Amino acid sequence: MIDPRLQTLRVLHQRGTVTATAEALHLTPSTVSQQLRQLSARLGLELLEPAGRNVRLTPAALALVEHADALFARWEEARADLSGYADGVAGRLRITGVATAIAGVIAPAVARLREELPRLTVEIGEDPGENRFELLLAGRADIAVVIPAPGGPPPGSRLPDRELPPSDDARFTQRPVLEEPQDLLVPAGHRFAGRVAQGVTLAEAAGESWIRAGDPADQHQLLVTACATAGFTPRVRHDAVDWYAVAALVAHGFGICLMPRLAPVPERCPVVRVPLRGEPLPVRRFLAAVRRGSERRLPVARGLAALRAAAGEREAKGVERAGQA
Repeated sequence: MIDPRLQTLRVLHQRGTVTATAEALHLTPSTVSQQLRQLSARLGLELLEPAGRNVRLTPAALALVEHADALFARWEEARADLSGYADGVAGRLRITGVATAIAGVIAPAVARLREELPRLTVEIGEDPGENRFELLLAGRADIAVVIPAPGGPPPGSRLPDRELPPSDDARFTQRPVLEEPQDLLVPAGHRFAGRVAQGVTLAEAAGESWIRAGDPADQHQLLVTACATAGFTPRVRHDAVDWYAVAALVAHGFGICLMPRLAPVPERCPVVRVPLRGEPLPVRRFLAAVRRGSERRLPVARGLAALRAAAGEREAKGVERAGQA
């Protein structure tokens, strides 16, 4: 077995402070500090050094983290090999993801798993405000459906077989799940409302007032980047996270917004979803991230397969709906 104190060191490297590490691992800060002192004494090396009011990892600790990442990846592979001796797929699988991913992909995938694998307990969490890679690292999630964002592990480039090459981050494996187009959400009486069939270009909306809508970690960045590529800076007047609140702001004329294709438009709300055309065409890319090596474990492998199947069905419906627009 791998010394669990190595996991504490890995999480500290990720979170940056003892307090944040304790929170991620559901330990007390004093327990975290004690574990790291014990590990330091066992190795005969200083692993931490003062950095103002906090601590930082020494060069020796950073080298140890690299070895620990490799060890934990091999441990996940060993668990995957041993799981093949089990009679069927059983156990617990926890999947975390953003709200639209839960509605559009995760919930249908888990419904499929419940029918196919009744002995497998699957838990779903949105975990708002949490870093989903940290949930994976701490063992609080097994699969995270994430959207690439600045500061996250590099996902690599997309390949035709829907696999990703290994990134520079030795802790995670990431696989494409779904590419989600963005639409414009406008009031029912807006000049774009009658152009659902032909769509509009993002540049045509340069003079509009905008609502910064959705998850700040990805939607806000997507809006700014897409508008910059189209040659303008969006004039943002309001912001909201919940899509019902966003739709209400749009309906009352406070601005227009980008809206992910998976996000539902509230019924009887006087707004219109208008497809975007031309370049740039803002798209959110969903990835399924797991601890490296764990993708070979049967519960995780079946979970990833169910996500891909649900995403394929969703994409097919999206193409059909686009053809009817």
